[in-house]
Amino acid sequence: MQKGIRLNDGHVASLGLLARKDGTRKGYLSKRSSDNTKWQTKWFALLQNLLFYFESDSSSRPSGLYLLEGCVCDRAPSPKPALSAKEPLEKQHYFTVNFSHENQKALELRTEDAKDCDEWVAAIAHASYRTLATEHEALMQKYLHLLQIVETEKTVATQLRRQIEDGEVEIERLKAEIATLLRDNERIQSTQTVTPNDEDSDIKKIKKVQSFLRGWLCRRKWKTIIQDYIRSPHADSMRKRNQVVFSMLEAEAEYVQQLHILVNNFLRPLRMAASSKKPPITHDDVSSIFLNSETIMFLHQIFYQGLKARISSWPTLVLGE
Repeated sequence: MQKGIRLNDGHVASLGLLARKDGTRKGYLSKRSSDNTKWQTKWFALLQNLLFYFESDSSSRPSGLYLLEGCVCDRAPSPKPALSAKEPLEKQHYFTVNFSHENQKALELRTEDAKDCDEWVAAIAHASYRTLATEHEALMQKYLHLLQIVETEKTVATQLRRQIEDGEVEIERLKAEIATLLRDNERIQSTQTVTPNDEDSDIKKIKKVQSFLRGWLCRRKWKTIIQDYIRSPHADSMRKRNQVVFSMLEAEAEYVQQLHILVNNFLRPLRMAASSKKPPITHDDVSSIFLNSETIMFLHQIFYQGLKARISSWPTLVLGE
């Protein structure tokens, strides 16, 4: 439901003076009269969403004003020229302001400059309190966000400043402690008048005797430990284990050597003889006699090499008698 707005003449005059002084757009425009019979040249001033018009640029009081909130401003085509028209239409540029009220007539304006016309259309199209309110809300959100960032940075700066102050106090304390230690060290060094070269010969002899006794006691203790270990069950089991391992290595070496003799001195010569023109023995007899001997030799050679490599790093313990 539309409601009327009452405006005080004093307020309108004050806003008109403000528009004349700080208006976003000012200048002469031709305005079609209410009866559409003629065009009247007025001096217009745009202040936010209020469009004032004066009789001339020297008038102190506005002749009228238009509330532009919710209006639509567009360029308009040139009207058909009347027979009595004296002004050429090529030099006139028209634009209209359509208001949101159903019963309010559109405002028709014209100017002689195309650039001036476009600037007036753009200025009136952006003259909206809702747009300003939206921009103000966005700016307030940015301001609050920046204010929060500033407060956070102030808090962090305060914490860092406090940490720096604590660090400076700690540095001063450490400096004082170091100075105290240096003074104590200098005092101790100044009180030490006796050097190792000035020691008494009796003290040197006593130290030599003590060193000899400590060495003798250590050797005696170590010999006791070794004897106890030699007689222990663990040492006996270690000796038996090593004996079994080395015996197995010797037996494997002897077995590989015997297989090598068997293959090189018997199997291969008999194979060559079986391949001669008058073979004393056949290949089947050779295969049945020396069944898989060569394969067994190769396998035992591989096993012997692996066992030998393992024995090379075998842990041994050499003890006294």
